Parts: sequence; structure tokens; C-alpha cells
Amino acid sequence: MSNLESKLEVVLFWKGEPMSLKKLGEILSAQAGLKVSEGEIKDAIFNLKNNLEGRGIVLLENGGEITLGTAPEFGKLIENLQKEELNKDLSKASLETLSIILYKNGISRAEIDYIRGVNSSFILRALSVRGLIEKNPDPKDSRRFLYRPSFDLMSFMGVKSVEELPDWAEVHDSINSTVQTMEDISAREAENNEENGSAN
Repeated sequence: MSNLESKLEVVLFWKGEPMSLKKLGEILSAQAGLKVSEGEIKDAIFNLKNNLEGRGIVLLENGGEITLGTAPEFGKLIENLQKEELNKDLSKASLETLSIILYKNGISRAEIDYIRGVNSSFILRALSVRGLIEKNPDPKDSRRFLYRPSFDLMSFMGVKSVEELPDWAEVHDSINSTVQTMEDISAREAENNEENGSAN
């Protein structure tokens, strides 16, 4: 397995969501410190897909985006695991993630990860399976998704809107402040990368 192919697999696993070739190119180029062409990415995707043949994890492609998923033949196993998950109480990490989504009411996975300090992809998947959250495209950036509380969750909690949650304004403002800090850091990093690229 080539170095680029390995990095591609790591990025797809870490992100846990469909990604376009353009976005993958941006991430891999930034990590490699040099431009990774679309052709190189396509070759890495082709090789990774072949190397995963006969494994429990497969490479899924749809509408110009790719992601990692489970092999269809293990559908029954996944179904049983999902049923088992639904019968469990929510973990502390799940409740923490759910609270962030409730009080922000429209937040990306990257922002959730930044606030929590850890990868939240598996927790988000579990919350989605339970029907507690919804995942929709970001109207401001079609390359990413926003997580919101589901209507079922709102109904279960007995609130008509998130503004009825305890200390909503205070917690909402605190989360917004943290997200703004993340965006400021990302903007500075992008600016530095652009300056370094121009210098080279």
C-alpha cells in the first residue's frame, strides 16, 4: 500500500463522512506540503478499493464523493449491533455531544470535535441511528454537514424550540464563542499556508 493510499484511508476513516476529490486533494496536499493531483488521488482510490476487496470495510462512491462503509454481506451483523446500541443508555460522551448539538442547533462535526477535543464521528453515527439528531448539508458550504436535534428528540424533551432549554442563551453564546475561536485559528493557518506557498 502506497503512502498516499494509506493517508487517504486515514482521512476517510477520521472524517467518517462522504468527501469530494477536491476536498481530499486539499487535505492531502496540505499534509504532504506539495500539490497532490486529482489523477494521483484517483489512482490511490482505485488501489485502496482493490485492497479492501473481500474485507469488512469497503470504499463507497456516489455523486463524485467517497467514504468508507461496511460490506453489504455484514448487514445483518450491523443491524444486530444497532439494535443492541438502541437498548443501551446514552454514554457520558454521547450526552455531551447531544448537548452541544442542542444548544448550538446547527453545528459541523469539525466544530464538535474542536469543542470536545476528540473525534466524534462514531458518537454522531450512534445518535443518528437512535433518531436523536439530523444531518443536513450546510447551506453556506455544500462540502460539509450540520447536525441539529431531531423533532423526535424535541418532542421527547417536551420543548417547542431549543430556546426553551435551561440557560439556553448563556450556553449558546459560550459555544458560539468557542466556534469563533476555531474559525479564527483556521483562518490564520490558511493565511500562513497561502503566504508560505507564495514564498515557495
